[in-house]
Amino acid sequence: MKYLKLIRFQNLLMIALMQCIIRYGFLKLQKVELALADWQFALLVLATVFIAAGGYIINDIMDQETDSINRPNQVIVGKSISESMAYNLYFGFTISGALIGFYLSNLIYRDNFFGIFIITSLLLYIYATSFKQIAVIGNILVSLALALSVIIVGLFDIIPATDQVNRFQMMLWLELLFDYAVFAFLLNFIREIIKDLEDINGDYNQGMRTLPIVLGVSRTAKVVAVITAIATVILLWYINNHLMNSGLYIATIYALVFLVSPMIFAVVKVWTATTQKEFHLLSNVMKAVIFFGILFILIVNLNIKFNA
Repeated sequence: MKYLKLIRFQNLLMIALMQCIIRYGFLKLQKVELALADWQFALLVLATVFIAAGGYIINDIMDQETDSINRPNQVIVGKSISESMAYNLYFGFTISGALIGFYLSNLIYRDNFFGIFIITSLLLYIYATSFKQIAVIGNILVSLALALSVIIVGLFDIIPATDQVNRFQMMLWLELLFDYAVFAFLLNFIREIIKDLEDINGDYNQGMRTLPIVLGVSRTAKVVAVITAIATVILLWYINNHLMNSGLYIATIYALVFLVSPMIFAVVKVWTATTQKEFHLLSNVMKAVIFFGILFILIVNLNIKFNA
């Protein structure tokens, strides 16, 4: 169990679920011609999960002192697992993920796509070792890594299957995936800042310069409220223009209940939040929004199929 906690297996399952829903709950239901066979796609998911696991491990290695203050009961590296073992696991997962990525890139005759796995690994390493301590930059890096796990499905499944005949339609699917990745980036960016608010005591003692330390808790909380409000307005615009106007009422109700409502709650709550307990609650709320956002694309496609 300690090893599962180290690699954040719940988060890894969410990443795998997101990629599977994109392929089987979106692209397959739309009968999109895809480049990868099922077993090859399974390797793509495995590579993504391995690199993400490596990112969680290196983050725990670098955060031993900070976590001993912020969440002493959850410290694993240095207690349940030695630092040397953690490093071995980090290199094992990261290298394995990169090698699988190298194999898949050659399989689809897109050698340069291998760079995606290297870039993601570097982003996670740089985030954990240095940029996590810098206001906003660290939040952007880790959120960008999540967005790449969405885009990578399109790169490996859509682009290699694109030709002159289907180019327009395939680019449309790729644009939709990009929009989905941008929203995933935004939601995770909000959650990362909330986590910084929650962890401000340990971060301050370690000399970090996260946004709450630079601006203060109250100002940062209001920044989060404004960003979340903007994201909520954009989502409402999308619901009105793409769901309501298309008669997708099941998907509309789902989005309003499971996405919009908790985001409005987060806007109201974070505006006055001051305690670690309140920020922990808000972090979990945003994590739930991300999870229901993953399912959202499946709900929309099932609603389209049901209406048809």
